[in-house]
Amino acid sequence: MTRLWQPTAEQIQSARMTDFLQQVNQQFEQSLANYHDLHTWSVQHSDQFWRYIWDYFDVIGNPGSTIVEHPERIPGAQWFPQARLNFAENLLRHRDDKVALIFRGEDGTRQQLRYAELYQSVAALAAAMRAQGVTQGDRVAAMMPNSIETIVAMLATTSIGAIWSSCSPDFGVQGVLDRFGQIEPKVFITVDGYFYNGKKLSIADKVAAIRAELPSVTQTIRVDFAHLDLPVETGMSRWQDFLDTTATSVEFTPMGFNDPLYIMFSSGTTGVPKCIVHGIGGTLLQHLKEHGLHTDLNREDVFFYFTTCGWMMWNWLVSGLASGATLLLFDGSPFYPQPSVLWDIAEEEHISIFGTSAKYLSALEKADYKPSEHHSLEALRAILTTGSVLTPESFDYVYREIKSAVCLSSISGGTDIVSCFALGCPILPVYRGELQCVGLGLDVQVFNDAGQPVTGEKGELVCRNSFPNMPIGFWADHDGSKYFNAYFARFDNIWAHGDYAEITEHDGVIIYGRSDAVLNPGGVRIGTAEIYRQVEKVEAVLESIAIGQRWQDDERVVLFVRLRDGIQLDDSLRQEIKMVIRQHATPRHVPAVIAQVDDIPRTISGKIVELAVRQVVHGETVKNTDALANPQALEQFRNRAELAE
Repeated sequence: MTRLWQPTAEQIQSARMTDFLQQVNQQFEQSLANYHDLHTWSVQHSDQFWRYIWDYFDVIGNPGSTIVEHPERIPGAQWFPQARLNFAENLLRHRDDKVALIFRGEDGTRQQLRYAELYQSVAALAAAMRAQGVTQGDRVAAMMPNSIETIVAMLATTSIGAIWSSCSPDFGVQGVLDRFGQIEPKVFITVDGYFYNGKKLSIADKVAAIRAELPSVTQTIRVDFAHLDLPVETGMSRWQDFLDTTATSVEFTPMGFNDPLYIMFSSGTTGVPKCIVHGIGGTLLQHLKEHGLHTDLNREDVFFYFTTCGWMMWNWLVSGLASGATLLLFDGSPFYPQPSVLWDIAEEEHISIFGTSAKYLSALEKADYKPSEHHSLEALRAILTTGSVLTPESFDYVYREIKSAVCLSSISGGTDIVSCFALGCPILPVYRGELQCVGLGLDVQVFNDAGQPVTGEKGELVCRNSFPNMPIGFWADHDGSKYFNAYFARFDNIWAHGDYAEITEHDGVIIYGRSDAVLNPGGVRIGTAEIYRQVEKVEAVLESIAIGQRWQDDERVVLFVRLRDGIQLDDSLRQEIKMVIRQHATPRHVPAVIAQVDDIPRTISGKIVELAVRQVVHGETVKNTDALANPQALEQFRNRAELAE
């Protein structure tokens, strides 16, 4: 693989990862020389490693005398069983005049809050929530845009020891009920409306329908985000009226390390979403590690991630407060009113760490937008991407058209661990098409079909050791069977993540797609990302989705393409697509059928849904279309004449 970026000697020397390595050498009498050595030590001595993460980042709380009980049990290990801490207290450790949050809205709104002001805002909301009877273990559910109030509400909730869960206001009624209906929240926080793609959208009717089906809710709090001047319904308070403005301090409830912090949800396209419960201490330690060491986040940074509150990257971003950085929040369309919008903000606000999805970078390239020609991005030092596979061509685009002197870190993990298995490293080079490394403390391997670790071969991404931020379990999964079957049924005592991947000779990682979407024509396993990468080279194609169709006692590859406006799929274009795939992959990758669609179904967080399309093609029922942002797109895949030939 081609090396695209190499940190300078000065960058390596000043990186927090280097300092951490040197501190480990001193504290534990080691002679670790590089990241590979450090990772090996962190896995072989994971108890010492995670305890030292607590000390290195000066976690507020008492770790207790026991680091881990039953580390050999996966699942079943208990990390820091005696610890007492509070998540919000660690995120609110800074209470000075440095800017904590900057909000930029699609409608041109700009707001900011300093750390001292953030603390006071949390105090006012937390006191009001306590007065309404919110207590440890209660659930607070939010259907909110990516606004300052959303972060204040999460911090107020977790300061009390209550459990936070959120989604974005573009979810449909049933999609919200499928999630929040399972967890029975006491408080529901929402807005009057939101802005997207130049439109102001009221959600009043949606909120009324949701409230009618959530009898557990005793208090609804509404932020007048879109300023629609709506009436206040019974059992509802406006945000500004609900606050206890006499409160001057936050009462932080001491909690256990493994007490619930967040309830997050799987995409839910194959049934009702799984309610994944994440613990307080594990989430905090993992995010401190990933931000402080793997991203080199510090107080001087302006940290941005393009996300909604329905995607785990929001939870990940918010933890940046613990490092004292300034968080940049954006809500709206990243292409309205023009493709430059996020880069205008990046220049104006001096963003140093810019996070987004692989899909966004691909769409930006397809729009032929070149940020480096229009913007001064002197502050920018790192670009993070996730959500889907970042193709090697997108790596080229970033270094050619955005900035050459930048650490491009493709990161991968998920809602399952509210963090990453593979991610960036500021002291390692960036190779084209590769994630830089696997995370410290995590024994991440790729297994072949025989369950053996392999390098340079494709297989199942697994983690062989216990780690503190494994989910506590699934909500209301009383015997733990759903949790066990989701991650531990494939290999004994090992976490199987569900990604089809490869570990490279540089100890980097290549992700080829989800294991359950892997194609298998003639018994040859093909990751869908291997095909998407080639198809995106074709100028006429905007995006594509590939599935395996059962055919004549085997499986054949079917590719659906969405083309640029005004272009129709004909035999000439089919041949061009096939030729590109054949030349740059293998004949096995060439689809047996290529068909045109106007839209490709995706989850509300933007991930395409191969399984749902496969079910429609085979005449099966898609159990939960409410999990999709555009469920109507599925109809294009039903009873296609091309698929009967």
